Amino acid sequence: MTQNPIIVALDFESAEQARALVERLGETVSFYKVGLELYAAAGMEFVRELIAGGQDVFLDLKLYDIGETVKRATAQAARGGARFLTVHGSRAVMQGAVEGRGAAGLKLLAVTVLTSFDRDDLADMGYSCSVPDLVELRVRKAMEAGIDGIVCSPLEVASVRAIAGHTAILVTPGVRSAGAGKGDQKRVATPAEAVRNGADYLVIGRQITRAEDPREEALRILSEIGLG
Repeated sequence: MTQNPIIVALDFESAEQARALVERLGETVSFYKVGLELYAAAGMEFVRELIAGGQDVFLDLKLYDIGETVKRATAQAARGGARFLTVHGSRAVMQGAVEGRGAAGLKLLAVTVLTSFDRDDLADMGYSCSVPDLVELRVRKAMEAGIDGIVCSPLEVASVRAIAGHTAILVTPGVRSAGAGKGDQKRVATPAEAVRNGADYLVIGRQITRAEDPREEALRILSEIGLG
């Protein structure tokens, strides 16, 4: 791997906080995740600001609605210039997103099973299968629907790669260096393990955003995976 795989999660309550971190990281990172909290606070205006500043944006909205609504929302995201957009791995949702994206360069990523979930969480939702079985099913459905990539746990990235093929974009949250806290994630691995198993991008939040020196922490992680 020669590209910088780090996507920093801007899990902040305001554009001001996110903007300050982006400035501190400078050229060390050029890809940022805008999730529900920041999107609710600052919307597409901040997404466009990041893009205008030369950053790539992973719009992590995990769209889940009727197909027509997802189609129209995806079209808006595509016009806004985001590079990645997440949708849930339901057939109708994925088909709506593919239609809404059209010929735009936006890459669609299907969410398999949240990295904060384990088998007990699946049972609570009425699933009798294991996490790996549900992940496999959703990956196959995503590839059939024309989705560009998958968001998956680093523990499942090798098996997902085997199913999705070498051209699929694999993005892994739940990545922590050895000794870093797991937070609310249950299925985690180190950055080096995730990359070795086939991940293209690593979504990293608190380990960088709450570090005393975020830039140095990002550089340390890049060194871990052989890019320092």
